Formats: sequence, structure tokens, C-alpha cells
Amino acid sequence: MGHKQIIFTEKNVAKLLDIEAAEVAPKFVMVETMVSTISCGTERANLTGDPNVNPNGASKVSFPRASGYNSAGVVVKVGDEVESVKVGDRVVVYWGNHKNYNIVPEGNVVKIEDDSISFETGAMSFISTFPMAAIRKTRLEMGESAIVMGLGILGMIAVKLLRAAGAVPIIAADPNPKRREIALKNGADYAFDPLTENFAEEVKKVTGGGVNVAIEVTGVGAGFNEALDCMAKFGRVALLGCTRNSDFTVDYYRKIHAPGITVIGAHTNARPGVESHSGWFTHRDDIKAVLKMCSGGRLNLENLIEETHSPEECEEVYHRLAFDKNFPIVTQFDWRKLK
Repeated sequence: MGHKQIIFTEKNVAKLLDIEAAEVAPKFVMVETMVSTISCGTERANLTGDPNVNPNGASKVSFPRASGYNSAGVVVKVGDEVESVKVGDRVVVYWGNHKNYNIVPEGNVVKIEDDSISFETGAMSFISTFPMAAIRKTRLEMGESAIVMGLGILGMIAVKLLRAAGAVPIIAADPNPKRREIALKNGADYAFDPLTENFAEEVKKVTGGGVNVAIEVTGVGAGFNEALDCMAKFGRVALLGCTRNSDFTVDYYRKIHAPGITVIGAHTNARPGVESHSGWFTHRDDIKAVLKMCSGGRLNLENLIEETHSPEECEEVYHRLAFDKNFPIVTQFDWRKLK
């Protein structure tokens, strides 16, 4: 089988293309992909040509573009200086792409130690570290209340992680009734529509005055504003969703300054690159934490998977991602289905 990759060839169009095989450098690893996971928000932004996909500034809109950053597979080749993994190891790949063979630095693979962990779970472990880092940064204490604004893949995993971390009650907020129902099945104590007129009042009622921690995943200014309306005094808000449009207004004096609210930037790259410390873990250490939680029965990621497709179906899948507001929470590509 040759080397193949999903490429966004033009706006709203994805193709599975043949690509040239690259050499494996001394400190690099080649991994045959078994499963990769779509990150809906990031990949929709890249697919639709959103210029605001780079947190360091607006990007020039150009195609073709590669995408996909969370996959799992088997090591098939290692460079001469690689020490941590060997051929045949089952691994998580982070910052790879949707392709059947990823060649990445040794530091971008994490060995799956437990054989009971599926490739499907492994292919969701990296994206799970995004809400994990946000929760760590809020310094959530057991028994504190929490709200998750937005129930896409990151928000739904945040609900699960908050449950495991001891938050109570957990409120899930999303206009989509199906997603609210799924959140209730996955650890939320309450699920509300944030578009209702008395949303903040309902949240304060069930929390006894407001939430201690908010994980904001909508990526829109209205979501941030509504989260602030729900906060208890001295609450902490982690901005996890990428707010690509900054054209919104916040009453900082009344909503942040006076009640002593802490607002935390929680982009996944806002973390240490090498050494973890309290509240601030590296990608690698958080991936290992997710895998251990799954292995120990504390976390189930697979029950969020709604659809699995062959990469050969990518054109239709990404067309839906671009235009269907009800695109599944978790969709994966099974590269073992390639003909």
C-alpha cells in the first residue's frame, strides 16, 4: 500500500491523495495509522478557509492544507537514534495528520502500555488533554460546582473529566437538545439551553448562587458572556474554545473586576514543552494521564464515538463538516478499511 493523506485541496473540499513517502530521520518514527479522530472546530476552520486559525495572528488563506492531529497506530520504522519505542509498539501520535503513515519526532509518540486500550481510545487521548489542561489550570477542588459551555468533542470530554475530578454539580450548556441529553448520560447533573431567557438564573439556582469553575468551549463571545453571568464570587473561567472572532463586548467591571473572577487562557499550546508542574502538564504527561484513566476504568471515551468511516469517504464526511450544524460529536477514520 502506498502513502495516502487527506488533503483540503480547496475551500470546503477534501480528497484522499497519494503522497510521496519521506525518509525516517535518526530521531524520527514512522507509525502506520489505525485510527484518527476529527477535531471538528479546528478542522472546520481550516476546511472553510477561516483566516483566524493561527493564535499568533491571522493566517493567509491558502490551499492545499493538511489537517488532523490525533491518531493511534503501530510503529513500523524507527530512526537510528530512537530509544523510547520500537517496531511493533502500539502508540498515540500527536501533531501528526490524517494519513496512513505518519513520520513524526520520537517525542510526538506515546506508547500505549495497556493492550486493553483500543486504537479508537488512543486516537482520542490527545484531544482529551485539551480540556484536561483547562481543568488543571482552574485548580478545581473536589465538591466545587462547574459548568461547560458548548458540548462539542472538547466540551463533552470536559464533562467526563470534571466528573472524574469530583466537581459537583456539573452543568452542561448547549442549544442542541440531543447534545444536552448525551451530556446527562456522560456525567452532567444538569443540562440547560443557554439561549433561554432565564439561563443564568437556573444555573445559580441549582448551584446555590453560581458556579465555581467554567470551561468555555463555544469559542464565541456570547458563550463567554453567559459563562460570566453564571459565576460565583471568585470563580475561575478557562477559555478553552478558540474565540476566532474578537468582535464582542464584555462588561469587565461588573462581570470580572467586581466579583473577582479569574479568566484563564487555556489554548492547548499554552503549556510547558518539557517539564510538568502543578496545574501545568506537558502534552506527553497529559496523554499518559488520559490513558491511565481509561485503563483504570475512570474514563470512557469510546462511548462518544458516533461515526466511523473509511478515509476513502473523506470527501462526503468533510462536506458535512462544512455545512451540517449537527455534525457528530466524534467521528473517526479507520485506516484499516483502506482498500
